[in-house]
Amino acid sequence: MLRSRTRLLLILAWLLFWALMISTAVQEYIRDGGHEYWKPILWETSSAFTCTLLLVTQRRLTRKYDGLVSSPIRWFARQLVWLPMYWIAFVPVAFGIRHAVYALNGQVYTHTPWPQTFLYEDVKITVFFTTFTGIVFGVLSFYAMLEERLRVERANASLREAQLLRLSQQMQPHFLFNALNTISSLMYSDVQRADAMLIQLSDVLRATLDVGERHLVPLETELRLLRGYAALMGERFSDRVSISWQIDDSLLACEVPVMSMQPLLENIFKHTVEKQRQPAAIHISVQREQDLLVLRLEDDRGTLAAGDPSGHGIGVRNLRERLAALYGKRATFDLIQLSPAGVRAEVRLPCVS
Repeated sequence: MLRSRTRLLLILAWLLFWALMISTAVQEYIRDGGHEYWKPILWETSSAFTCTLLLVTQRRLTRKYDGLVSSPIRWFARQLVWLPMYWIAFVPVAFGIRHAVYALNGQVYTHTPWPQTFLYEDVKITVFFTTFTGIVFGVLSFYAMLEERLRVERANASLREAQLLRLSQQMQPHFLFNALNTISSLMYSDVQRADAMLIQLSDVLRATLDVGERHLVPLETELRLLRGYAALMGERFSDRVSISWQIDDSLLACEVPVMSMQPLLENIFKHTVEKQRQPAAIHISVQREQDLLVLRLEDDRGTLAAGDPSGHGIGVRNLRERLAALYGKRATFDLIQLSPAGVRAEVRLPCVS
């Protein structure tokens, strides 16, 4: 599409150039007292026809060297070979047309002696050839730059895809191992609760399989995973944790990185609930702030380790890497110490449905 548009613009510019040349020639002819307006039109149209013929021929026969545009000296050397063709062919063709048309009208086309005519016209055609070749080089260089940029973007996309796949594959067994460890801790002390947790784990794994190798899922799907995990962990720590939810249902179609909220909730259980005897309250919210989707998970007991504001564990590191790969600087992730106690994990990312 872009090449076709550029080609159309160049053709229009070419036609406009020769329209201006014809208009200028007619005005000069009238100023000199001429009355046969077909003559200046003939002079310029014969030049336009001959130049177009030479340019199209040159372009068709040198297109195979377009790949040399990254080596300007070699590319221009291939084009320079065609300059003698312009010197030899322009005057016979253009002036031959003029002589023929004049003869059909019963007149004789007069001009300076042939040596002077060749010299004068060849100087003009050399300037013309140089200008045209420079324009072609500029257009080809522009497209070469676009193609190189596209190749780089495709390479980056492939690299990002591989990175995301690695991170996703890293998260799923990590989550499974932690869940199984949780069930194992209850297997001998409370069989019924362990059985209930296995059912919850089954639901979560089914939801995980449903997303396959996708990197982005609707918020509704992510919340399904999160609620399953919350139920799983809430069953284990039923006497030590309460979870409240504040979800804006109008945002359920917005896409988020798969398993982006689960590691944050896991972080709270691992570093706050498991390490403290006092009951902890966890609040999970999803809101829109301007054009951003804001995911928050916070507790009222946790503390950030001194000198370690980046958080703990593979899940948080994994989330940071995935956000960077998917959104670059358009997404942010912060862990905020609350007062008098508690930690808020906050993810901000573009809301795209």
